[in-house]
Formats: sequence, C-alpha cells, structure tokens
Amino acid sequence: MTTFSEQTRSKDLKLGTYIGEIATPGIGRLLRGAGCSFAFVDMEHSGFTFETAKAVLRSLHDAGIATVLRPPSQAVHHLARACDVGAQGIVPPMLSNADQAAACVDAIKYWPDGHRGCAFGIAHDDYLAGAVTDTMAAANAKTSFVALIESAEGIENCEAIAAHEGVDCVWIGHFDMSASLGIPGAFDDPIFVDAIARIMAAANRNGKSVGRLVGSAEDAAAFHAAGCDFICYLGDVWLLQKALRDGFAEIRAAVAE
Repeated sequence: MTTFSEQTRSKDLKLGTYIGEIATPGIGRLLRGAGCSFAFVDMEHSGFTFETAKAVLRSLHDAGIATVLRPPSQAVHHLARACDVGAQGIVPPMLSNADQAAACVDAIKYWPDGHRGCAFGIAHDDYLAGAVTDTMAAANAKTSFVALIESAEGIENCEAIAAHEGVDCVWIGHFDMSASLGIPGAFDDPIFVDAIARIMAAANRNGKSVGRLVGSAEDAAAFHAAGCDFICYLGDVWLLQKALRDGFAEIRAAVAE
C-alpha cells in the first residue's frame, strides 16, 4: 500500500472520497473497487467514536487505501489517539497559525521529532513487534500532519503554516472558510477566490501537497490545474443521494416516454 505520507511526496493526482456516515466493514473494498487511493475519515461532524474510526481505518488499510483522519479537536489526547488507532494522516480542525501546527506535530510524532506517548504493537504499527527505535522511526515517517485551513485567521497565517517543516499537506476547508469570511457558500465571491489563491500559492511555494473536497469533475480539473493534488470527490452520504437522484430521474424519464 502507498501510505498517505508517501502520496504527499509527489504532486501527482490522487483521487479519494470522504467517509462520515457509512462505516460498514466492507467500505475499504467498496472504495478500492471504485479506484480510490485515499479516504478522508471524519470524526468532527460524523459522530464516529474512536472505536468506529479504528474499524473503518482497518478496513481501508486492509484494502490498500491510504487514510487521513480528522479528530474531534486539536486536543493532545485526540491527536495521539487518532495516531494510535491507525490513521496515517492527521488533519485537526480549525488550524489558525503556525504555533498550533507546531503543537500538533509535536503531539503526533515520537522522539526525537515530538513527544507522542509511546505505545507499540497496536493498531498503528499493525500489531507487529520490533525494536523500539525502529518502530518509532517508522511511525514518524508514516504519520503525516495535514494543515486544515478553514478560517480568516488561518488565511492570514497560511504562509507561515505552509512553511512549517512538519506540515506535509495543506487542506482547504472551503465551507467553514467562506463562513469565517462572512460570505457563507459564496465560492465565486472575489474575497473567497483570492483567499484560495493565496493558500494555494503558499503551499505550492513551499512544495506542499494541497487537498480539498470537490463536487464535480469540472471543479476537480480546475483545482488540479492550480496545484491541488489530493482531490476528495464528495462523500458517502452525498454520493449515495446523488446516485439515487440521478437514477430516479432516469427512471421517471423512461416511464414518461
């Protein structure tokens, strides 16, 4: 499997989707069959417990899909537990500045890169035994920090955030960002467009991967052309609804004929 960390080392197109509702044991194989290379698992808005997230992550990893997990908060115990249950990438909500980024990196990295509490032979290292220093080094290499910029303050500090050595990927939280700017959902507003361009420029200038959720192939192509390499296409709930709406429309049209 190509881990999330390994995927951040190139600007090649990576396609994935969001999981915030459907935690079936088969979710990994379902996404693998659709061609996903990564999945964004959400605990902030889903109600998933860590036990649920752990099961979803295992299903995804067993199917060869890289993962990034959004824990409920930036609290150290949430970040550390997200690592322990097996998330490859950690994307805490509402990152506002480089100091917060540094604190998050410190919480998810073992010595000598951080102060993550030691726990070995569990989910994050596939329950395998090994030399302590080797296990810690492997975990540090595998565990990525994803900077989720989704506020006006985050935009103002995006250059410093993107320049932080511990940031592997910058993620654009477009809905919260638009609300923070006082223009909720107005994604064509020049204020929002300029903010996205500023974040993209900061990430690209520092050689960092960029990810975001998109709702169409047209948006995906436009953002990829601007330097966004992690394209998260919709999510479990919205994809199911979209498929049903489209299918029902086709059925009604066929019946009407």
